[in-house]
Amino acid sequence: MSQQFEAKRDTLRSKMSVRNYYAHMGISPALWELADKVLKNLRERFEAIDEIAQVNQLKVLHAMQKNRISAEHFNGSTGYGYNDAGRDDLEKVYADVFHTEDALVRSQITCGTHALSLALAANLRPGDEMVSVSGKPYDTLEEVIGIRPSRGSLAEYGITYRQVELKEDGSFDFDAIRSSLGPKTRIAAIQRSKGYLTRPSLSVDEIGEVIHMIKTIRPDIIVMVDNCYGEFVDTVEPSDYGADMTVGSLIKNPGGGLAPMGGYIAGTRECVENCAVRLTSPGLGREVGASLQINRSFYQGLFLAPTVTAGALKGAIFAAALFERFGYHCIPDARSPRNDIIQAIEFKTPQGLRAFCEGIQAAAPVDSYVTPEPWAMPGYDSDVIMAAGAFIQGSSIELSADGPLHEPYAAYFQGGLTWEHARFGILKAAQRLADKGIIQIGRE
Repeated sequence: MSQQFEAKRDTLRSKMSVRNYYAHMGISPALWELADKVLKNLRERFEAIDEIAQVNQLKVLHAMQKNRISAEHFNGSTGYGYNDAGRDDLEKVYADVFHTEDALVRSQITCGTHALSLALAANLRPGDEMVSVSGKPYDTLEEVIGIRPSRGSLAEYGITYRQVELKEDGSFDFDAIRSSLGPKTRIAAIQRSKGYLTRPSLSVDEIGEVIHMIKTIRPDIIVMVDNCYGEFVDTVEPSDYGADMTVGSLIKNPGGGLAPMGGYIAGTRECVENCAVRLTSPGLGREVGASLQINRSFYQGLFLAPTVTAGALKGAIFAAALFERFGYHCIPDARSPRNDIIQAIEFKTPQGLRAFCEGIQAAAPVDSYVTPEPWAMPGYDSDVIMAAGAFIQGSSIELSADGPLHEPYAAYFQGGLTWEHARFGILKAAQRLADKGIIQIGRE
């Protein structure tokens, strides 16, 4: 090997190093050094996440093998969608993954809010009462319930609502929950993730304890868990503790970044069948609903979901560890157990929130050249800024960040189809704050 070639090789390899490529992509050496220090302290946390991903990967694999999934399951259907084995057996796979009697997994469920609305409307009747035992629900459910008056809300159908606030430390108020369960209570709802609140997200064990208490007092009450952002974060799900309905979106964790749309409801046979009838019509139920050509994406996305979720978790922990160095309040902090993939960071100013979202957008593979601007998103009561340069529109398992333009100006960061992309996005966001003079790297 000639000396000339060796020199060329060494120069080329140096240019292609991770550090140099980060510099090429706009990350300063000082920020790179800081991030490297932060990461060295996270190795044990990351190993624990990989262990959880391994369990969940085997869980999904076992469900697919048990249901004898074959290449024929990837064929789609059109029209009515009768005899769609791929669609029907996917629902059996979901039921086995979540350890439930049944599941409804459909592209016709447009989003997480739709899945929750469907689960509620299908299992509540006029005169029934719904109780949220985890405090205020996510913003988009306020119009579904009728907290904010809206056409077609549950309130318009004579369904009443009350909520039990969490304690100041974010834990369940068992005494208040117990006293809130009245004779008309039909559904007790639990939201696992924090939504646009800076409370802690709830662990599966905490949720399980509440389910146990409710079922001990009133076995007839349906317990519904909003599982959005929480799937595969732990080795168990709320359904393992007896939730009658566990509900989520396929463009979050369980879709693995490949599902182009859809939602799921896993639970008891009666509750799921009610949902199927509500989704289509009485007499038709789950027998109709063409899958077109998306079955493969649903199966493959679910197969990848444990690994994708693990990468998103690593990104969330890294974000908390890094931004705590700059003095920001992070919920949860970098040392706390993870109950979902969302990382909240309080910036206290609109400038900080906007700069963070601009950095996340600049790190995207799609629309990286645009600048996110706050706007009046449907279902929210204030302007929201959202950064999401995603392959699937609105997919929050992909690298994204958003937040309402009001105090405490918190960014809700989530996703990253790979840990490597999540890492870069977080550094790009920090670099944007530094470039605008909001933080000073080296004085953290």
